Amino acid sequence: MFSRVVLFSWVVTVVLGGWGDPLRDLGVPNYDCGADLMKPSAKIPTNVNAVRPGDIKVVMALGDSITAANGAGAEDPLAVVLQYRGLAFMAGGDKSLEQHVTIPNILKKYNPKLFGYSLGIGGQMVWEVAQLNLAYPGGHAKDLPDQAKDLVARMKAHSDAIDMANDWKLLNIFIGGNDICALCRRPDYAPANCVAEIREAIQYIQDNVPRVIVNLMSMLHLELLRQVDTGNMFCLALHTDECGCEQNKNFTDAMISAACTEYQQLETKLQDDGIFEKDDFTYVVQPFANEIIHPPSYPNGTVDSDFFCPDCFHFSQYGHAVTATWVWRNMLEPVGKKRRPRAISPCRLYRWPVRIRNAPSSGPPRIRPTAQNI
Repeated sequence: MFSRVVLFSWVVTVVLGGWGDPLRDLGVPNYDCGADLMKPSAKIPTNVNAVRPGDIKVVMALGDSITAANGAGAEDPLAVVLQYRGLAFMAGGDKSLEQHVTIPNILKKYNPKLFGYSLGIGGQMVWEVAQLNLAYPGGHAKDLPDQAKDLVARMKAHSDAIDMANDWKLLNIFIGGNDICALCRRPDYAPANCVAEIREAIQYIQDNVPRVIVNLMSMLHLELLRQVDTGNMFCLALHTDECGCEQNKNFTDAMISAACTEYQQLETKLQDDGIFEKDDFTYVVQPFANEIIHPPSYPNGTVDSDFFCPDCFHFSQYGHAVTATWVWRNMLEPVGKKRRPRAISPCRLYRWPVRIRNAPSSGPPRIRPTAQNI
């Protein structure tokens, strides 16, 4: 995936020198809901409905180069090939919440002994870096079942740190970009086929790991990449390699949008069908990106390039942090009441107590379960 990217980036780096200013980031200072609200349950919950953020002991992830955080800390195009896993919005534990927002960095405020988040730079096979983040660059939905099997094997290999039977675990999944980027030439990457693979992966987890909340961020609208590329030959050239179908004029914006929407709908149907609902297991879709069809922009309409790393495709550390704020917000909102903005910008982190429609306005925070479990 990155062969031509590396060559092109090397030429640009040599000609233009360094990429520019130090990287923008987003942190949240003074995140504190009070000790009584942030502490874990007095007894380990036996039902997913009762799980509080402080009850989560293990965090895990499956996905592609976004969850592997390719280029998140890159200051020049060459560094896009590096996997900055410690910055990944779903799985990273680098820095502190005050410096950089990720789901693990938020959860560490509730449980400082959280296990499984990634640290530093490296591939999925480097345990000291990846931990329980099995995502890798170029990943498709069809790769998730194997990632799930590798994840279970890795968990069993670290039984000294994971109580498989009793620990509550959060499994974060984000997938789909590479599927849509290949769909114009590979009909087998149709959304129905891809979501069937997601289902197989989740089923394997359910069959082998108790006490899991599967937390899936739904598919992005990839037609917005063409807006990022407008007038930007550098990004356009890189995307020829990273997302080939973007350059296929016969694969229209309407076709891309329809494919992404179908992907989202099928991910949600998998939730609404309730096939994974048990007292100790749930699958929840976080849909905040479903209606975002334009890239992050400044008030004058120009693209906020700080959201992306130097290839204009993967998220920068700032992009990861902004995304994490929305995933967290959705996680604490009831199914059917989760916010779906039309534009993406940093969202204030929920601090309990808060008012959520049809949800308690006080009391301990809970990871909101699916409708079948309410």
